[in-house]
Amino acid sequence: MSHELHLVDAFTGTPFRGNTAAVCIMDGPADPVWMQQVAGEMKHSETAFLHPGQGGWNLRWFTPEREVDLCGHATLAAAFTLWTAGHEKPGSAIAFETRSGTLTAQKDGDWITIDFPAEPVISGASVPGLDRALGVSPVFVGRNRFDILAELPSAADLCTLEPDMAALAGFSTRGIIVTAVSDLPHFDFVSRFFAPAVGVPEDPVTGSAHCCLGPYWGEKLKKTELDGFQCSARGGTVRVTLHGDRVILGGHAVHISSGQLLV
Repeated sequence: MSHELHLVDAFTGTPFRGNTAAVCIMDGPADPVWMQQVAGEMKHSETAFLHPGQGGWNLRWFTPEREVDLCGHATLAAAFTLWTAGHEKPGSAIAFETRSGTLTAQKDGDWITIDFPAEPVISGASVPGLDRALGVSPVFVGRNRFDILAELPSAADLCTLEPDMAALAGFSTRGIIVTAVSDLPHFDFVSRFFAPAVGVPEDPVTGSAHCCLGPYWGEKLKKTELDGFQCSARGGTVRVTLHGDRVILGGHAVHISSGQLLV
């Protein structure tokens, strides 16, 4: 049996920038072991697996090493693929049933927006060894249910960061969000995301991290609409709108390739 397989660069309008997601469209549920094997073969930070459900689409996300509970760029890529491949009317609202509840996607002008749960920092946290692993002392460290968040003194500290990946992999967390106030025009904050514990040393652009970054910087900057730049090697832009216990993530996407998965 073959399945559609698409590659999409998400949170960018330029090919070979942003974060690449593989999107696999299936007729029905599949064996999780097989999905994990496919994700390992793809080697992108996430592979999205879709099949039709009641009133929408069932969606699951896998890194090369494990299934995750929330992924922004692969959700944006999934919506973009459903529209461009003709599975949904262009620009129509799409509902996804996921491990994090119902998520929706729609078009807003030339932006794609996805409605996600806010994942704010619960409190400040002491994380022994984080300073050494990052190579710089954060001005704040906190945690949410997925990740550690560390604010650095400056954007320059962030963009030149060369962390110890083996040390970061030893922390009990999905990943480490590192952020600073922006020194770039048109952006409120900058960030990077490291998740070696789940097989993603550095993620190019991380939508789900902005479910934490949006509330964090919204409170600090007293804003409900913010623009973030993830200053990885590929780079990407995420627009964040705060709406109570939800965040609306906005971005663009570029179709890179399409084909069939034959196994």
